[in-house]
Amino acid sequence: MSHVLRRTLLSKMGHFIFLMMAAGGVAADRGSHISLAEPLPQPDWELPLIANGSGTVSDTDLRGRVTYLDFWASWCGPCRLSLPALNRLRDTFSSEAFNVVAISVDYVEEDALDFLARYPVAYPIAIDTTGDSGRAFAVAGMPSGYLIDKKGMIREIHVGFRKGDEVILQERIAALLAESD
Repeated sequence: MSHVLRRTLLSKMGHFIFLMMAAGGVAADRGSHISLAEPLPQPDWELPLIANGSGTVSDTDLRGRVTYLDFWASWCGPCRLSLPALNRLRDTFSSEAFNVVAISVDYVEEDALDFLARYPVAYPIAIDTTGDSGRAFAVAGMPSGYLIDKKGMIREIHVGFRKGDEVILQERIAALLAESD
């Protein structure tokens, strides 16, 4: 992705998140599930896997499937609920059609691995110790999830997590899976 396109994406997402914050919609409430009227391309990214895979994972690896990209951290309280809930959600759909990928924003890999030992999941876990991917996606809180369609376009942003959010996500994922290419 060119630097100009990345700045445009960041500007649009930053403006969008600013509007959400001004309206009080960034808290972990049902208003934190935001559908984008105009889908945005996800930034280019590639990160090392630390669990449930080897090598790296990137935006291009996920094309052709609906993906929930989840930014989380070991110090995030709501992540104790979201990671296991996303694991159950992943098992609800065909792995050929839907996947979850999580990106830890911990600076220390061992912190993320300790968290995963307590809250294990089966989906790929990457780590970004630099914070570059979080900045590229304009992450506004923990956890932050991005529902991405088969073409790599961000369709929804989810900030925060509380019990019951997985029901909303399941409906939104099913709707994206039902769309024709």
